[in-house]
Amino acid sequence: MADPAWQPPEELRAIADLDLDRTQRRGYPEAVYCEGKTPDQLRTIAAALREKDARTIFTRADAERAAAILQVLPDAGHDPDSRLLWWPAVPPEPSGGLVVVAAAGTSDLPVAREAQRTAELLGRRTELVADVGVAGLHRILRRLDLLRSAAVVVVVAGMDGALPSVVAGLVSAPVVAVPTSVGYGASFDGLAALLTMLNACAPGVAVVNIDNGFGAGHLAAQIAAPR
Repeated sequence: MADPAWQPPEELRAIADLDLDRTQRRGYPEAVYCEGKTPDQLRTIAAALREKDARTIFTRADAERAAAILQVLPDAGHDPDSRLLWWPAVPPEPSGGLVVVAAAGTSDLPVAREAQRTAELLGRRTELVADVGVAGLHRILRRLDLLRSAAVVVVVAGMDGALPSVVAGLVSAPVVAVPTSVGYGASFDGLAALLTMLNACAPGVAVVNIDNGFGAGHLAAQIAAPR
């Protein structure tokens, strides 16, 4: 439990109320969403987390925000592709079932990697399958053995967003669908893919918000947790 005697510094109290009990309460660490926060705010938050030795994942950190965090936590892990940082840098030992992340297109990879890395940081084994969208169904069919070995499959797709329903019809595991904002004008920045996934014909599909790789990876890690 958090130390009731700890008094956060004034500069922290003015911007954040950190959930230092989250790991003990839920089994998963605090997560700090970096978009919308200034570099100074992130430095303040990172300093408090270091002081309290609190395992943390930082999400949606662009280069400027990542640099601010690394000034305070130079030993943090950092994956620029997924825009994630994590501290301490060593993830937990893998346990539970396999999480397979399938990206429909190369343009979906940043969100797919966010999902994959999140599941890893929460202690799951992961595999990433790239560029297996419905424009060439033979590509996903070639990966059926891997997909069917998973405890849960995260499917990341923009454009028409059809891939999760296809995958859910081929595997027995739950599917976590992630719409992305990839696509031309009538994709409406991922809304078209989101609506397709919400209307999936195949049962067993859960849908997270547009571009929410972190939420998908977190849910997948919970589904694949050891029993």
